[in-house]
Amino acid sequence: MQFTVGLKLDGKRDHIAVDAEDALIAALKVKTEHPEAVITYVRQQNRRGDARHPSHRLADHAH
Repeated sequence: MQFTVGLKLDGKRDHIAVDAEDALIAALKVKTEHPEAVITYVRQQNRRGDARHPSHRLADHAH
């Protein structure tokens, strides 16, 4: 299952796509990769909205 995790990092908002079993695991995966980030939301990806505003993959998101 794919989730979009919204976060705020270094004063900028972003969102990352994550493969996970549920929303909590998706948030924890992002938090593990970016411990300084503030998680603002987690939701299941939706095809139409995410096509207009594509998110990064967790491994592709580099800071």
